[in-house]
Order: sequence, then structure tokens, then C-alpha cells
Amino acid sequence: MSDDDATVPRAGLRLLVVPGVTPTSWLRTWRDRLPHEPLTLVHVDSAEQSAALRDGRADAGLVRLPVDRDHLSAIPLYTETSVVVVPRDHLVTAAEEVTAADLADEVLLVPADDVLGWVDPPGEPSALPTPATTAEAVELVASGVGVLVVPQSLARLHHRRDLTYRPVTDAPTSQIALAWVTDDESDLIEELIGIVRGRTVNSSRGRGGGGEPAADAGAKKKGSAPARGAQDTGRTARAGSQGRPAPGRQGGPRRGGRPAGGKRSR
Repeated sequence: MSDDDATVPRAGLRLLVVPGVTPTSWLRTWRDRLPHEPLTLVHVDSAEQSAALRDGRADAGLVRLPVDRDHLSAIPLYTETSVVVVPRDHLVTAAEEVTAADLADEVLLVPADDVLGWVDPPGEPSALPTPATTAEAVELVASGVGVLVVPQSLARLHHRRDLTYRPVTDAPTSQIALAWVTDDESDLIEELIGIVRGRTVNSSRGRGGGGEPAADAGAKKKGSAPARGAQDTGRTARAGSQGRPAPGRQGGPRRGGRPAGGKRSR
């Protein structure tokens, strides 16, 4: 970047996103509140997330904890379910969920970009070279040489029709957070904090105004537990597009029916 470029104010916000994170609902809320402030996604691997924020490639990021707390501030949002990826005809598919002990006889593949950091994993280490990426490890699972434990969002990201997965109840988990450089907090970052925390327009500390309450994207995330830092919304945050389907809506009016306790209004 030249000195001239540095003096020109940059419109909008650049949001770093690591693999598996799906910020669709938050992006929609941002566009509704700040239609004249573009929000640009910057995709990086989890291993690069802290460096990418520190060196200015993005203004804020949806990252996997931990991050460099010496330079970055972070708000935990939700914790993902960890799953084991296996062929569809594997024995573990007979159960709805498994434990580490159920994987004791398996060859466990751990890719170089692993985000769980399982200190004492079950099973046997693979005799093959370490897969360079999670995508490469998924290919090995499909070939029948081992199994893979990853956050559920990554299992879905690398979905194959010949593979499936089951939750591992006692495996390490991965926590998603919103992070930014501590000294660089701006009005737009404050606005983003309000959106991911589920603040309404009127309660947001940013500069967006008017409209309906923000959709709590975390509350639509499946297969995850709420992070303590996200509980001020009064709702349950869940990991994006993972886990079991949410229960059906209850108590709403029946299609074509009458309102309870009275006649059909005219």
C-alpha cells in the first residue's frame, strides 16, 4: 500500500472468515442496517487468522479460538460439535453418537491443518504421511484407510455422498469468535459486534438506525453450545448449519383455521 492509498478512507468493512463458518444471517442483517457500507469477506485458513488481522488484511474476523490475545480482542460466539467422519457402511453409523472409546480400534487421521488439537486421541496413528489439509484427509477416509474427527461445520463443508459422520461426545471442541485488533476498534466494528450479539437496532451502539430486531445468527446455528460471551442476547447460540434439526414451530395458527377462542375475523 502506498502512502497516498493510506490517506484515502476505506469504505465498509473487511470481514475475515475461516473455513466452516457461515455468516449468512449476519451479512443479511448488516445489509439491512448499513446498506451503504459494503461488507467484504476475506477467506483465510485458520492457521493464518491472527496474522491476517494483525497485518491489516481484514478489519475483523470470524475465527477459531485461541487467537493472539496480546494484540487481538475476541468475543466467543458459539462452540461447535465435533464429529467423526466415516464411510456410510462403517460400524459407528449404527449409533446416533459415539465416544472416544468407540474409536479405540480405528486409524485416526490428523491433517496438518487440524483445529482440534486432541492431546491424547483414541485409536492408532496412521502409517501414511500426514495429510496436508482436511480435504485431503477426507479423501483418505473415503478410500477406507482411517477416520477423521473434525468440527461439524468442516464435515459438512467437505461432504461426500459416500461418507457420513457421528458426534463424538467427549472429543475436544472448536469455539468460534469475533476478533479484531484491539487498538483498531471503529464504529463499524462496534456495529458488527452488536449484530453478532443479537442487539436490536435501537440498542446497538453502532450507527445503523431503523428497522426490525437483528436476526440472531448464532441462534440459528445447529449442533453447538452457547458461548458465555454470547449469552447477553437471552437466546441460545448454536453452530452454523450443524447438528440435529431444530424442533418444529409450535403454537402458531393453523393454516386456514380460526383464531383460538373466537370467530374468524372479517
